[in-house]
Amino acid sequence: MNTTLQRAIVLSLLMLLMTATRTHYFTHFTPVPDASWAVFFIGGFYLRAWTRWAFPLLMALAVTVDWFVISGQGISFWSHYCVSPAYWFLIPAHLAMWMGGLWLRRHYTGASLPALGRLAASLLVATTLCHLLAQGSFYWISSSVAEPTLAGWWKNYSDWFPLYLGSTAMFVAVAAIAQVASEQVAKHAQGAAQDRRQH
Repeated sequence: MNTTLQRAIVLSLLMLLMTATRTHYFTHFTPVPDASWAVFFIGGFYLRAWTRWAFPLLMALAVTVDWFVISGQGISFWSHYCVSPAYWFLIPAHLAMWMGGLWLRRHYTGASLPALGRLAASLLVATTLCHLLAQGSFYWISSSVAEPTLAGWWKNYSDWFPLYLGSTAMFVAVAAIAQVASEQVAKHAQGAAQDRRQH
């Protein structure tokens, strides 16, 4: 399978995953949590060469899904409490996840314990920064919090962070397992081909 086709498949799967789960952010009706943050992290890892247009495409998809979900509830998109000036901080927030995946890809040479450590570190840093931008901007800029305080912000940040980190890590773990499995299949196929040539 050529690289372009592989990237196209990954991008299609990421778009489907985000479309299927992002409604959870507004409705909480989906059986699985929002995978958006994981989608951008995984996208950064697999779609590095397509960053210039794949990242904007996924951002446009995120906004489109939000618009359809909000409008479907009979609410004007611009009057929804989540769509304040802070909403546009989702762009740098999601970019933080993408950059985490990019960094991991630059330092990835194959499945190993050090690679697992780098995965954990990059995911933690990216999610921490993403949550800081998304939650922090909503807390301080939107009108949803009447009297913002540093203590109130920290409680809100720390209360929600484990949930977001856990759900993001769950999706990334599935992608990591798939990556390791594909490497093992490729290694086995290469070994079998070498054996055939030798005999």
